Amino acid sequence: MEVLNLGILAHVDAGKTSLTERLLYTAGVIDEVGSVDDGSTQTDSLALERQRGITIKSAVVSFAIGDLTVNLIDTPGHPDFIAEVERALSVLDGAVLVISAVEGVQAQTRVLMRTLQRLRIPTLIFVNKLDRPGAQYDGVLRQIATKLTPAIVPMGEATYLGTPEATFKPILQETTLVDVLTERDDDLLKRYVDGEPLALDGALRTQIHQARVHPVYFGSAITGAGTDALTDGIRDLLPRARTNGTQLDGSVFKVERGPAGEKIAYVRLFSGTVHVRDRVRFGANDAKITALQVIGEGPANAVQAGRIGKFWGLADVQIGDRITALDDPEPRQTTAFFAPPTLETVISARKPSDKGNLRVALTQLAEQDPLINLRQDDLRQETYVSLYGEVQKEVIETTLATEFGIEVDFRETTTICIERLVGTGAAVEFKKKDLNPFLATIGLRVEPAPVNAGVSFELEVELGSMPYAFIKAVEETVRETLHQGIHGWQIPDAHVVMTHSGYSARQSHAHAVFDKSMSSTAGDFRNLTPLVLMTALRQAGTTVHEPMHHFQLEIPTDTTRAVLATLARLRAIPQVPALAAETSTLEGEIPAAAVYELEQQLPALTRGEGVLESAFERYHPVTGPIPERPRTDHDPRNRREYLLHIQRRV
Repeated sequence: MEVLNLGILAHVDAGKTSLTERLLYTAGVIDEVGSVDDGSTQTDSLALERQRGITIKSAVVSFAIGDLTVNLIDTPGHPDFIAEVERALSVLDGAVLVISAVEGVQAQTRVLMRTLQRLRIPTLIFVNKLDRPGAQYDGVLRQIATKLTPAIVPMGEATYLGTPEATFKPILQETTLVDVLTERDDDLLKRYVDGEPLALDGALRTQIHQARVHPVYFGSAITGAGTDALTDGIRDLLPRARTNGTQLDGSVFKVERGPAGEKIAYVRLFSGTVHVRDRVRFGANDAKITALQVIGEGPANAVQAGRIGKFWGLADVQIGDRITALDDPEPRQTTAFFAPPTLETVISARKPSDKGNLRVALTQLAEQDPLINLRQDDLRQETYVSLYGEVQKEVIETTLATEFGIEVDFRETTTICIERLVGTGAAVEFKKKDLNPFLATIGLRVEPAPVNAGVSFELEVELGSMPYAFIKAVEETVRETLHQGIHGWQIPDAHVVMTHSGYSARQSHAHAVFDKSMSSTAGDFRNLTPLVLMTALRQAGTTVHEPMHHFQLEIPTDTTRAVLATLARLRAIPQVPALAAETSTLEGEIPAAAVYELEQQLPALTRGEGVLESAFERYHPVTGPIPERPRTDHDPRNRREYLLHIQRRV
C-alpha cells in the first residue's frame, strides 16, 4: 500500500483541526465530526488544547483514500508553538495550507508559506470557512497571489458564499492552467506556441511535486463543502512517500511518555527497515528497540521506509535525533528551519517542597520540546526556560499543574541576547608554573567565525601529545564555557584552536597506588580550561547582540503618524512607508523585546484594523547600556573566587 505523510498547517483559528476532523469523518475513521469549541476533536488531546481551542502539540492520525494510506500530522497554528511546526516539516511528503475565507492571508500564513517554499514541500491550499458571513472568493485569491505566491491554480468555483448552502464546484479553467504552467516551463511553452498537444494533467502534477505551483480549493470543514475535491487532490496530485535506499535513516519528530513513564519516540523512516530487538544509533547513543507500532496499523514487528512508527526502548532519545544503524559512520541531527526562541524567564515552584519535583517535570517537558532550553543556576537555585511568546508560559504552567501537580510562578520575561567575538585572543597556562594549581598545560586561541557557523575546535598540537581523553575534556569544556561569554550570553559562533598541551604522566610513590596529586587527570583539564578561555576571550573582546524581528504592518493610512511615533519609541527601524489611499504598509526591524508591546498597543493605535506580521531576522549590536546575564557557573572571570569554589569542591 502506498503512503503519504501529510501536514496540515495554518494561522491559528483558520480551521485546520476542524478540517482534520472532516477528513477523518469522510474516510470513515470517526462516526461524527468533533468540535474545537466543544473540545471533542481527535487531535487536540491536551486539556489546555480543548480549553483554549488551539493546537499545542503535533498529533498524528491515519486514514485511507482508496489504496493510499495518509498519515496526517495536525500542527499548531499559534506562533508560540512554531517549534512543533518545525519538527513536523522535517517528515512531510506534502502539505495542505489552510486559509480562512473571512480573514484571508494572515501573518503566520506568510511565515508558513515561505518555509514550505524554501523547503520545496508540495503544497495544496484550502480556503476554509466558505459558509461564514464575510467569506470571499476573488478577494482571497488576490491576497494569495500578492502575499503568498502568484503560482496558483484555482481548482473550481464557489457559490452562495457566506451562507450554510455555500458550495464548491470543481472546474479547471484550461486557459488559466496553461498560463500558469507555461510561465514556469520553457519546454511546455515552446510546445504550446508550436501548437503541439499538451499533457496538462501530467505537467500540473510535475510542477506541484516540484513545489512550483499550488492548487487552490475552497470549502467548509464544518459543512463538508469542497472537502471531497480536496481529498481527490490529496490522492491525485501530491507525491507518495519517497525512500532513499536501504541504509537505515529516520528522524525523531515527537517524543512522549507512556502510562508507565516510558519514552515513546515518533519516527519518520526515510530508508531501510527497523525490526523489534534491532539495536540502533540515535545522536551519540545506541539502544535496543523493545516494541514498535506503525501509525494507522498498530503493533508491528517491523517499520518500513516511508512509514511513521512509534518506537519503544530508546530511553535517551531526543527530538531531532536521527535513527541510524550502528555502523553508520557519523551521527546526524535534523536541520532546524525556524529561529530559536528569543525570550526567557525564571520559573519557580510555589511550594518549596516541590523544588526537586519541578526539576524532574521540566526535564520531561524539555524532552518533548528541547527548544525550551532549560538553564539551571545552581548558585541561586533558579531554573530558566526559553520561550517564543507569553502564551507558552500559560501552557507550561497548566501542564505542570495538571500532569505533575506542581504550581509555579514566573518572573518577568527577558530577551535572550548573544555575544560575538570582536577580534582574536590567545592565552596559555603551564603546569607547575605561576599560579596554575592544576597538573595541566593548556593554550587556546579564539577567533571570530561566520554567522551560524557554530563552534569549531582545532588542534595545533599533535594528537598524540597527550591522552585523547584529556584533549576531549578540553574540547567539551570549551563548548560548555562558550555558553556564557564575558557578559554572560552565549557565544554561538567561534573558532577555537588548542595551541599548547602538556600533562604529568601516571605515576605513584614506591609500592603505592595511583596518586592523582602527582598525575594529571581529565578533571585538571576541565577545571583549567575556563580560566584560559576567559583570558583569551577578554583579549579578543566581545559585543552583545540583541535579536531583531522583521515586521510588516498594514494600517489605516490616517493612523500612520501615530504608529510611526510608537515605532520610534520602541527603537524600531522602519523603512519608507508604502502609502495608499486607505491602507498603508510599513516594514522594518524592531527589537524582539518590543514586539509584544507593539502587539498590545496596535489595536488602540489603528482602531483595531492594524495587522502585524513579525519574524526573527537577525542579531544586531546593542545600543546603549550593555545587558548583563546572571552567570550560572563559578565565574572564571574572577580567578580567586573561581579557584576557591573549584578547590573546595575537589
